[in-house]
Amino acid sequence: MSTFAIGETDFLLDDKPFQVISGALHYFRVHPDLWEDRIHKARLMGLNTIETYVAWNFHAPSPGAFDTTGRRDLGRFLDLVAAEGMQAIVRPGPYICAEWDDGGLPAWLLTTPGVGVRRSEPIYLTAVAAFYGKVLPIVAERQIGRGGPVIAVQVENEYGAYGDDEDYLRELVRMIRAEGIDVPLLTCDQANDEMLARGGLPELHRTATFGSRSTERLATLRRHQPTGPLMCGEFWNGWFDSWGQHHHTAPVELNVDDLDDLLASGASVNLYMFHGGTNFGFSNGANDKGVYVPIVTSYDYDAPLSESGDPTAKYMAMRDVIGRYAPVPDEVPPPRAQAPTLAVRLDHALAWCQARPLLGTTSSHDHLPTTGEIGQWSGFTSYRTQITADDDAVALEVRDRAVALLDGQPVGTLSRSEHGGTLALPHRAGTLELIVENQGGVSYGSRLGETKGLLAPARTATRVLDAWNVTALRLEDLPEDFTERLRATTPESTCDENRPVAGPSFRLGTFDTTAGADHFLRLDGWTKGLVWVNGFLLGRYWSAGPTKTLYVPGPLLRSNGNELIILELHGAAAATANFVAAPDLGHTEQ
Repeated sequence: MSTFAIGETDFLLDDKPFQVISGALHYFRVHPDLWEDRIHKARLMGLNTIETYVAWNFHAPSPGAFDTTGRRDLGRFLDLVAAEGMQAIVRPGPYICAEWDDGGLPAWLLTTPGVGVRRSEPIYLTAVAAFYGKVLPIVAERQIGRGGPVIAVQVENEYGAYGDDEDYLRELVRMIRAEGIDVPLLTCDQANDEMLARGGLPELHRTATFGSRSTERLATLRRHQPTGPLMCGEFWNGWFDSWGQHHHTAPVELNVDDLDDLLASGASVNLYMFHGGTNFGFSNGANDKGVYVPIVTSYDYDAPLSESGDPTAKYMAMRDVIGRYAPVPDEVPPPRAQAPTLAVRLDHALAWCQARPLLGTTSSHDHLPTTGEIGQWSGFTSYRTQITADDDAVALEVRDRAVALLDGQPVGTLSRSEHGGTLALPHRAGTLELIVENQGGVSYGSRLGETKGLLAPARTATRVLDAWNVTALRLEDLPEDFTERLRATTPESTCDENRPVAGPSFRLGTFDTTAGADHFLRLDGWTKGLVWVNGFLLGRYWSAGPTKTLYVPGPLLRSNGNELIILELHGAAAATANFVAAPDLGHTEQ
């Protein structure tokens, strides 16, 4: 069996110096039928290692659940890495950041009374131990000493930016080792003296994260890692996008110059990201540094391999640089083929008031509950209460956004991003409904694990609203009776294809296309909502941009009878959606 160790100056693979040239590829952001393709293209760029986080909440979406099948089959992913002749680095957190919902921590744990996040607290550590007990045996049996690809495991993630509890880190190390992990353990922190000091332990090998000024950053790391190989644990070759902002890009020429400096020094590297992928469903995270800013569905990251798995100019340029220091295969990935183009008429419609009863069970409350109280850990929740003609307005705190209806008719929107918490009401009695959207759990900083939903009190001009009917909406996997009801609706006449769509409502259309081909869905004229293709929730769209298209992985599509379902929360110019030839991730600052 092979060995991997940390020497005085180098990583050692079978006792020989080994420069880790790795790329981040998150299995949970890629359709599993495409894992093999993405891993192969990593090797063709010259990488010898694949790094992945493990998102705890992806495997454990509710208390007592733990799923490692299908999209969650970490073992299969690592086996594919091995089959490609590559090594693997696994980063199981428990916290991962990654611009992922709640930084990978389960919302059901974060709402547990008394829990202490990312520190030595018994409730939290007991839950972490249970998580490790499920996931680490999968990693352990695939370590390099047992014939597998795993050469290292990371402890926590950029902990120096959050805390300084050494007892906590040591307890994580103890639990990791107890699950049979015997490969080297790493930490990673930003290339900052304070963070590197706080985030590591003398007995762990430190790596640093940065995206520029490689020589300077490595010198900073060396002050905290006096012996052994230097490694950039995350070489930021791009950046993520947030709703309402521009599409981020990193200049190719700067990326390759910094990568060249890094590799020339003999340091190891992990490109973050090699391939970003997609925040499918409700998996995107958010940032909050005074203003709450949720992250878009695309996680393209301006990575060398695009969201749809296509080699970019950055891919080819980085490949050339890597070729100066390590073997690069002769094979080059082919350029992307043009995606099928077609228009889809969504002529089946179901109004929100007809759909809601089919999407979840309603509970009654004599107070305003949070979503955590009703076990709704992500997505959308319906809150309903009765108002009188004298109420005039309602004031409350919403996390994160709510569409307000009075007797089914839209009357406004509340948004924490706009610091809006007051809604003017018509002077009439009726049923007030707030369709509340959890736009993503904060993934970095002090607001990690914050409460979601509507926060009490909810006050009108005359009283406190304390009688509520709440429905935890099942949208990740649409119930079959709902889908059948939507299919059964009478198709609208196509004589006026420019007829606007009034929301909130669901629309459905069918289409034929090229089976297995990647598609790009463009929703010009639509405002905000969700998209499903053949029952799979692609994620959110929003006219706020920057993203203009949604990536539809080819394995989701068949030749005939594909179904496109859209939940439009506000309105659309027409009930038509278009598949276009290429992605459009929006405007940049350049």
